[in-house]
Amino acid sequence: MFDPAARHHKALAARSIATIAEALTTLNAAVADCEKSRHQIDQDPAVLLLARHIGCLALEDRPEQAVLRTACMEAISALGKTPMLIALAKRGVSYDADAKATFHAEGRKAIKRLAAALGLARGSHQVRFCQGGIAVAGEIILHSDQIYVQLSIGLMGRGHDVMFRRVEGRNDYTGGPNHWASIDELLDPDTLATRIRHELRLDGPADLAA
Repeated sequence: MFDPAARHHKALAARSIATIAEALTTLNAAVADCEKSRHQIDQDPAVLLLARHIGCLALEDRPEQAVLRTACMEAISALGKTPMLIALAKRGVSYDADAKATFHAEGRKAIKRLAAALGLARGSHQVRFCQGGIAVAGEIILHSDQIYVQLSIGLMGRGHDVMFRRVEGRNDYTGGPNHWASIDELLDPDTLATRIRHELRLDGPADLAA
């Protein structure tokens, strides 16, 4: 039941809110109430009190602004040096449609680079994907006459992002024993291709492409 006075009561008791997360939730609820009541958000006393309380929480026993700005710049620099697939593997993509779309786009690029490193000729393999439901990342699959490679994140844990096994043709979906690699290894396609050929006892690139 909608109570137009609720946000004002919560604003008057704002000092009892001890965390920024809780204060943001309360502020967002107050803004939603204003929208329902068609009140001007920027002039609503409850919204203003709650917003000021968030400011107080952000200042209380927190680093100085210059320190925080430096930390933000360092974070941007670190993220710029981290490949997108690794960042997504660490954070996950469940219930995040944009992150999932990025994973599939970057994952297909990485799988195609692996196919090239394996010496797979055009027409000798397929790269396909399965989106899955909103709770999972889905899979990107490389399937040739001898190799089946599947990329996913979040199912088996870090270090088990890439599964590969030997198969007998492109209608073989079970194949031999599973082997595992990390997403970090996938980003070094030449090294991973060498490992795949060795562990699956495959022929050289020329024979694979035939």
